[in-house]
Amino acid sequence: MQPYGREPEYLIQLADGTIKQLNPFTGTEVWTVPGRGNRPLGLSRVEPRALTPHADGSACAFCERRYDETPPEKSRVILTPDGYETLYRTPAEDLFATTAEFRLVPNLFEILSYEYWHLNYGYTLPPRVAARKEAYLASHAGRAHVLAVVGSKLRASGRTDAEIAAMPIDERVAAASGFFGGGHDVVIARHHYVPGAALDNQLASAGTLTPDAHAQFIDYTVESIKGLYDLNRYARYVTVFQNWLKPAGASFDHLHKQLVAIDERGVQHEATLAKLRRNANLFNEVASNYASYKNLVIAENEHAMAFAGFGHRFPTIEIYSKSEHSDPWEHRPEEIRAMSDMIHAMHAATGTDIPCNEEWHYRPIDVDLAMPWRVMLKWRVSTLAGFEGATKIYLNTIGPETLRDRVVDRLFGLRTERKVASTLRIAFEAPCRPNSLRYSRTIR
Repeated sequence: MQPYGREPEYLIQLADGTIKQLNPFTGTEVWTVPGRGNRPLGLSRVEPRALTPHADGSACAFCERRYDETPPEKSRVILTPDGYETLYRTPAEDLFATTAEFRLVPNLFEILSYEYWHLNYGYTLPPRVAARKEAYLASHAGRAHVLAVVGSKLRASGRTDAEIAAMPIDERVAAASGFFGGGHDVVIARHHYVPGAALDNQLASAGTLTPDAHAQFIDYTVESIKGLYDLNRYARYVTVFQNWLKPAGASFDHLHKQLVAIDERGVQHEATLAKLRRNANLFNEVASNYASYKNLVIAENEHAMAFAGFGHRFPTIEIYSKSEHSDPWEHRPEEIRAMSDMIHAMHAATGTDIPCNEEWHYRPIDVDLAMPWRVMLKWRVSTLAGFEGATKIYLNTIGPETLRDRVVDRLFGLRTERKVASTLRIAFEAPCRPNSLRYSRTIR
């Protein structure tokens, strides 16, 4: 007979107010010390400057007047009188024929390059992708576009204009395979600044989108994940993340998500899978249920919930899908919309001035265990220092209850202003029922 084993306490508050946290999946130890959370959040911006009339379309290489500065796009979403429509494989001649609400383009500086997959796995472009590359390069505009972008990439790597000009054109074109069949894509939103912005600190973030526009952003991202798996049979996982503002790792302060195909599940998934094999109900017991018992739930709707996370290096809002489906692309439309509404609301409550990372977690494609789709929104409001390096105990300046209160207070106002979905049930309104995550029901 197996001895009874009780889960440890993941959240303990000491008499002096110190909060000690333990992450139930990674074992990361985090302390929140009284007083250190009183520092102001967000960026300290210099005096904002007035924008020129066309600044929103040309502020960075992701903007709509600069489509030709990114690699050839895979697809774009446009807004028509009948709603959103996705256009695929836009030729270079038509880059500016429509205005994209969202674009899917290869990352100019891939984490894992086409050469990585080609040399290590023998990966080559699938026939339809090879045909797309050939057709794009066959046009004068397409060839000029590819060569210009390759030139930008080479200059960034230290090559001079003279060295680039001396390279055979075929050699430069060969460097563009990753533009068509690589495994690192970027989903770019249209606006750099909020529509009608007058100052350069009025940035367009995920939280400034309308709930409907954000839903399209999420739908498009989910579709694009599936596309990368279909493109590369050697990919074991497609990691999805969003870096908002430069302190959180963004190259541009322009709303975008990144999708990277990798050939491993990652250490965090492996650690979680080891525990999940022993307890199929793990995510309910140590995540949603535990958060409910500790009154950390921020909001719920029919198919998703958000709570203040614990055991993270940075203040983290955890957002879970309640769906019985493990793969995001298998979710029903209403389930994806519910996740989008929850993610959007958490961004809106966070605000545009707080640097943050949005990290997606879901079941790796070669895993047969059920697990929920979940998104972590991490506020990058502190800098790791010597204490953390020496002890591996991390100081998180905002405790889970404080994080919950900050977000909940803002959410009520946003819902009244109709800036987030009306379906949100905030704080004490949320049902907080045990085992609300349905991912493991088919197993039971």
